[in-house]
Amino acid sequence: MAAIQQSLSTSISSSASTFLGQNKLRFRNQNVSMPGKTSGIVRCVATPSTEKTSYKTQVSRNENLAKLQAGYLFPEIARRRSAHMLKHPDAQIISLGIGDTTEPIPEVITSAMAKRAHELSTLNGYSGYGAEQGEKQLRASIASTYYANVGLEENEIFVSDGAKSDISRLQVLFGSNVSMAVQDPSYPAYVDSSVIMGQTGQFQKDVEKYGNIAYMRCTPENGFFPDLSSVPRTDIIFFCSPNNPTGSAASREQLTKLVQFAKDNGSILVYDSAYAMYICDDSPKSIFEIPGAKEVAIEVSSFSKYAGFTGVRLGWTAIPKALLYSDGFPVAKDFNRIVCTSFNGASNIAQAGGLACLSPDGFKAMMDVVGYYKENTQIIMDTFNSLGYKVYGGKNAPYVWVHFPGRSSWEVFSEILEKTHVVTTPGSGFGPGGEGFVRVSAFGHRENVIEACRRFKELYK
Repeated sequence: MAAIQQSLSTSISSSASTFLGQNKLRFRNQNVSMPGKTSGIVRCVATPSTEKTSYKTQVSRNENLAKLQAGYLFPEIARRRSAHMLKHPDAQIISLGIGDTTEPIPEVITSAMAKRAHELSTLNGYSGYGAEQGEKQLRASIASTYYANVGLEENEIFVSDGAKSDISRLQVLFGSNVSMAVQDPSYPAYVDSSVIMGQTGQFQKDVEKYGNIAYMRCTPENGFFPDLSSVPRTDIIFFCSPNNPTGSAASREQLTKLVQFAKDNGSILVYDSAYAMYICDDSPKSIFEIPGAKEVAIEVSSFSKYAGFTGVRLGWTAIPKALLYSDGFPVAKDFNRIVCTSFNGASNIAQAGGLACLSPDGFKAMMDVVGYYKENTQIIMDTFNSLGYKVYGGKNAPYVWVHFPGRSSWEVFSEILEKTHVVTTPGSGFGPGGEGFVRVSAFGHRENVIEACRRFKELYK
C-alpha cells in the first residue's frame, strides 16, 4: 500500500544554461534574482522492495572522462551561485564571473538576422542545408576584414558555431596520439578537451596537473609570456592572446619567438584570437601578422565577445594552405573532412548576422560595444588599484586579473560572494598558475559594475 508524503520542493538549477542565460540581476529594471517559488506537493511513494536490482549494460565508460576533475569550471561556479541564492534569497547578485556578454546586440545586426529569418518563410527566400564551411560571402568578408593584410583567402576560412566548438573539432582532428602544451593559466577548454581525447595521463593531485601536458607558466614576473627555453617539444601548442584569464596580449617580438619555437620543433600552433578586437596598442591582432606563421599556425576566433553573439553562436577557424603534416598532406583538407562529417554548418540566420557585423555600420557598432566593456574594465582596475592590489590585464582585454598573495583563489571567491554577493572567477580554475588570483569580468551593465566596485571597496577598504 502506498504511503502519502507531504513535501516542499524548491527547484534550483545548477546547469550552465541557468548561469549563462537566466537569473541575472539587471539593475536598470530593478529585478532581483530569486530562487524558485515553493509549493506543497502530494506524492505517492511505493513501498521499498526488499530486493533492489540495477540493470547495467556491458559498455565500459570512456576512461578519459573519468580523468576529469570535479565539474567544468563555469557550471561549478553556477552551482555555488545557486547555493548562495538559496542561502540569501533577498540578495542582489551581481555576476562578474563568466565571460558572458550583457549588452543588447546592435540593431543593425539583429535587423539583418530578422530579415533573413523572415525570408525563410517565403518560397524564394527559403534555404536548407548550406555549405559546411560557411556561406561564401561571409567567408570572403571575414578574409577581407581580418586577414587582408596577411594574404589569407576565403577558402582558408571555416565558419563555425563558435571558437569553443572548433577547439574540440581541432582535438578530434589531432587525435589521441599527440602531445600538447598550454599556457598556465589558460581557458580550461584546451586542457579538458585534451583529456577527453585521451592525449593526457592521469591528474596529478600534488601538482594540480595532468601528465603528458606541458604547462607553460605565465606570471607577472615573465610578463605573462612563457620561458620557451624551459618548454619541452610538443606536437600542439595552444596559445591565447589577449589571454583568458590574465588579459595579457603578447607583443610582436614575443609572438615572433613563439612562431620560431613552433618551427624549430615542428609543432602546430593553435592561436585563439577571440579577444583581438580589444587590443588598443601595437600588439598583433592575428598570429598571421608574424612572418612564417602560415606554415605552423591555425587561428580560432569568434563574434561572441564583439557582437554579443554568445547565444547566437558564430565563429571561424583559419587554416592556411601552407600548413602541412609531416607527410606533406594539407591540414586544412583533413579539417574540412572533420567539418563535413560532424557539422552541418552554422545557422543561416546567424551567418546573416555575421555578414552584418562586417558591414561598415555593423563593424562600428561592434567597436562601440567593445568600447563600452573596456570602460567597465577601467572602472574595475581603478577600484582594485585604489585598494592597493596588484592588478593585471584590462588594457587589451575585458578581464581584470587581481592578485591576492598567499590566499586560495576559491577562498577569495567564496569571501567575495558571501560578503558582497558578487560572482567572480577563481584563478586556480584556469590552471595551477592561477592560484592566488581572481578574474573579474567587465561583461556587465554599467550600473552593476559600479555597484560591484562599491561593494569591493566596502569589503577591502
